[in-house]
Parts: sequence; C-alpha cells; structure tokens
Amino acid sequence: MIVSRFLSACAVVVFAITTLTTTLQAQSETSPTATPLPNRPNIVLIFADDLGYGDLGCYGEKRWKTPAIDSIAANGIRFTDFHSSQPVCSASRASLLTGCYANRIGMHGALYHGSKNGIHADEVLLPELLREKGYKTCAVGKWHLGHHQQFLPLQHGFDRYLGLPYSNDMWPHGKVVKPGTFVELPLFRDNTIIDADVDAEDQKKLTQQYGNFAVDFIEESKQAPFFLYFAHTFPHVPLFAGADYVGKSPAGIYGDVLEEFDDTVGRILETLRKFDLEKNTLVIFTSDNGPWLTYGSHAGTAGPLRDGKGTVYEGGVRVPMIAKWPGVIPPGSTQSETAMTIDVLPTLARIVDVELPKHPIDGLDIFNLLTNKPGAKCPHEVFYHYYRTGELQALRSGPWKLILPHDAYCYDPNEVGSAGLPGKSRTIKISTPELYHLGNDLSEQSNVASMNPQVLEQLLKLAERGREELGDSLTKTTGKGLRPAGMISP
Repeated sequence: MIVSRFLSACAVVVFAITTLTTTLQAQSETSPTATPLPNRPNIVLIFADDLGYGDLGCYGEKRWKTPAIDSIAANGIRFTDFHSSQPVCSASRASLLTGCYANRIGMHGALYHGSKNGIHADEVLLPELLREKGYKTCAVGKWHLGHHQQFLPLQHGFDRYLGLPYSNDMWPHGKVVKPGTFVELPLFRDNTIIDADVDAEDQKKLTQQYGNFAVDFIEESKQAPFFLYFAHTFPHVPLFAGADYVGKSPAGIYGDVLEEFDDTVGRILETLRKFDLEKNTLVIFTSDNGPWLTYGSHAGTAGPLRDGKGTVYEGGVRVPMIAKWPGVIPPGSTQSETAMTIDVLPTLARIVDVELPKHPIDGLDIFNLLTNKPGAKCPHEVFYHYYRTGELQALRSGPWKLILPHDAYCYDPNEVGSAGLPGKSRTIKISTPELYHLGNDLSEQSNVASMNPQVLEQLLKLAERGREELGDSLTKTTGKGLRPAGMISP
C-alpha cells in the first residue's frame, strides 16, 4: 500500500512539471498538421442538452431505445472519460465552439432574455474557421451565446440558423414560472423571429422542425463540404414530444423525448447515406453537461457517477461522446483517455488544415484519441472545471480529481421532483480540498486527500497556476489571460 501511494505521488509530481503557462505556449505554437487528410470531410456535430452519461443504449441504458445514436458508436468510437468544461448551458457551448474555457472569454452560467452580454465579436468560432476552407455552415436548435442580433449565429460564422436563442424553460408558460419572470420565447430562422411566442404546442413540434431543417441543409449543401451543428433543445426541461412519440417509451416522457431525438438523428444519418455522403462525413455526438437530477422522472441518469448538472462532480461534467468517420475511425472502438469539449475545435482545425486563432485557446488536438491510434495519450497536463461566475471548483490531472473548497448545490435524492416540477436542492459546503482517484473510485465516494499529501500538494500547485492564467473569484484572483464577453451596442 505504501509503495503504491508513493508511486502514485511520484507520477503526479512528474505529471505536474509542465506548467499551465508552458501548455498554453505550446498551444499557441501548434499549427495543424502539414499533411492534411484527403477529401475534407463534412462535419455533423450533435450537441444534446442535459443528456446524462448513462442515457444512451451504448452507455448501458435499457429503459428506452436509441438505436440510431448507438450506431454511431458501433460504427466508430465511444469515449468513456469525456467532459464538458462546465455543468451549465451557455458556458459549455462557449467552450465547444471556441476551444476556450468559458471563463477565459467572459461567458458564465446561462444567459436569458434580460442578458446584455454574449459572445464577443473578436472570438473565433468553429464555423468561422471552417468557412475559411469553403464550408457551408448551419446551426440548428439552442444557441445560448446571446440573443441580441450581434450575438446570433449568422454574425458568428453560420450561413443558416433555426432555433431558440436560449433554454426552453425561459418562457412565461411554465408550471413554476412566476408571472413577469420571463418574456415570450422566440423561434428564429436566420436573423428573423418567425414565432414570437413559442408555447407548449410549438415545443411539441420543435424536434421535427429541427430535423426537417437539418435534412434540407444537407441536401442543399451536398456538393460542397458542410458543417451542421445540431444543438438540440431537449432533453432539457420542460419536456415535449411529437404526437407520434407520446407514450412510445415505457419510461414516460423522458424516454419519449429521447426516442424522438434518436429518430431525428437517424434521419440525418439516412440523409447522408441517401446522397452518398456517409463515407466522407465525420459525425460527433455529445452533451453540454450531465442530467438535471432534481427533476426526477423528467431527468436522465449519470449512471455510476456522482450527482449531475450544476455540480463539478463527475455526474455534472462527464458526458457521453461518440463519433464515426468511415475509413478513419475504427468501428467498435472505445477510448478511455480523458478529453474535453475544448478539444473539438483544434482537432477539427487539424483535420481540415486550417490555422488556429491567433489568440490563446485552451483545447488541444486529440485526433489520435479520436481515431484510436495505438498508444495515444491525453495531451493535457490538467483540465480545469469552473462554474458560476469564475469559480475554480475542480481540476483533473491524470486519474486524480481535486475538488476545491466551494459551496456545491446538489440535488436532494430524498426530495426529487415529479411531473415536470423540480425537487429540492441541498448545499454541501466543501471547506477543505477533496481528492479522488477516479481509476479506483469513479463515484467519488472516498476522499483520499489525507493519504496522498504529495499528490494534493502538486494538484494545489496546478490550481494556483490555473488561477494565474484564468482567474478564480473564490480566491479573488484576476487571471492574466482573461478576455471580455461582448456587450450589446449602445
């Protein structure tokens, strides 16, 4: 036991030698490979909302069926240790599309109709990079990077857009919404509002509308490389399914919603086959954060992981991630190395042979992990998990997870909600650092900080280096690498 702990501690000491500053310098100096892959692929990036780690058949779910989504894993790769940078909506989307930790670019929490901020015009989003290589681009579903016109998708690299500007519960029609809390929820097509007041009947039709728009875009763009970003509104609450899907699943409305979502993914995959695009299309499917467990039967599951959305425990930030690309990604592969949504942008930049943004980003190229190259390893020394307004709440280094002192707002398993109503949350005051070895304790039940003082010391040093660059409101540290969010024009 003593030898094992000593070896674990030594591993982390070596692991921590490369500082965050060195990592960032390496990122800025790294350019896409000089030998790009032939036949630049079409790219379909599907981003679910509040889908739990255990919610898909390919991750063990049996209560509902997701055959189309599962086929992506069967014909490609399934990641078992993939993470969203933050367990909340706007921040997770900002990280995915910019390759940056959301707090670096001033994007915190979940924007709503009263927000005056959004994604800054100087940030370079994934569709803007792809456009440089001739890609046609389309966003479908939930945007959540600002609802004022200067922040909408067409101003940030997308040619087409259909969807809601923020979460579907930010509306005046909900069961628990106090009068006057929200204004009407709008549905946009491109820069135009086509439905100023999305109500329950409208939400029942959203999945089919989104699917039709996505399929039409693929058909219209089949002669050129295209990028389809399908950021679904569901299974975020409130849950609505089309008439043909209500009651289809034995697991209630949550299962109904996922089975309709799965059929829509199936339509997208079938359209690729119909136009002989499948072989040259990279399809990626993942989620913005874990399940909103306080909603009980209207929420999914994090499987063996602790807690869910709104926390930096694994259930809040570890998400399903599957991908397929015939002839490039070996079918039936499993990837156990750690990666994060910030890595999607630099990896796709490498694939299409486009230079990364000139400003610092945090993601790294994980092409070798994505294609399951023998011996491929996670390129990161450390991952940071921020939440709320710039709070550094956790970090990950190798198999080690460090939870830093903060107030964690977790669901109460004894008082979960039902019938679309939320249950109660409880506050866990974390006063001293918690250390978990995820290889031995995936459910984060055994705090081993006292038994691994050298590991704890090295991770605390990594935390301090993160604060220097990215800040930390919990310790009142202003990071030197922070950039502002955009603000509406006066």
